[in-house]
Amino acid sequence: MGRMDGKVVAISGTGGGQGRAAAVIFAREGAAVVGCDIKVEGSAETVEMVEAAGGTMTAIAPLDLSLEESNQQWIDTAIEKYGRLDVLYNNASRATFGPIEELTAETWRFTIANELDLVYYASRAAWPHLKESRGAIVSIASAGAVVGARGFPSSVHAAAKGGVVAFSRQLAADGAQYRIRSNSICPGFVRSPATVEFFEGPMKPYIDNLPLGRAAEGEDIAYAALFLASDEASYITGANLVVDGGATSLV
Repeated sequence: MGRMDGKVVAISGTGGGQGRAAAVIFAREGAAVVGCDIKVEGSAETVEMVEAAGGTMTAIAPLDLSLEESNQQWIDTAIEKYGRLDVLYNNASRATFGPIEELTAETWRFTIANELDLVYYASRAAWPHLKESRGAIVSIASAGAVVGARGFPSSVHAAAKGGVVAFSRQLAADGAQYRIRSNSICPGFVRSPATVEFFEGPMKPYIDNLPLGRAAEGEDIAYAALFLASDEASYITGANLVVDGGATSLV
């Protein structure tokens, strides 16, 4: 018996990194995974990995989740294929970084659309189905939502991810009467194709001094999400779990 047997789980951003790790882990635990990504090849590779391991997964790519209709298409696909939705895992995001004096209005809007708006769009599309299943939402934020980072200008990223934490908490309040649980996760620095450049860049001193001696892997975040999505966390809602190797709580 897997921890997610019989569950249908929609995971965004499954074309690589944390999303791929989550798809593999949730499928291994018995979930039918419905993924999506803007990257076509990466999405297809993840589906192949899951199916080669005996899991069940379908995915849509390319899909731009900054568009409202794309989120509806993704959730509709889950319902059309499996007839239900038990977990929404808001993982996908596309961030931008830079000093505030160089932050244009266009960059601000792009980041908010690709880190906060897509969580709203997906949650709204999934809501009626989660009411039926008494399901769960897990939304990935960032340690940047709870602490600033000197030497790493990321104001719009912090604003967007702070919004994810607050939005997730309010969904917990709104969903309690329907037994919908909503929680967020704030990862610290996670090793992925998108973050490789930072290992020798401005974040190297930070990474070198992490309390647990290493950056996170995608699996570290996915396992935390697995717990929050599972029945083992049936009495946890409105929580924000910081998964950062102690970086924001230890000096």
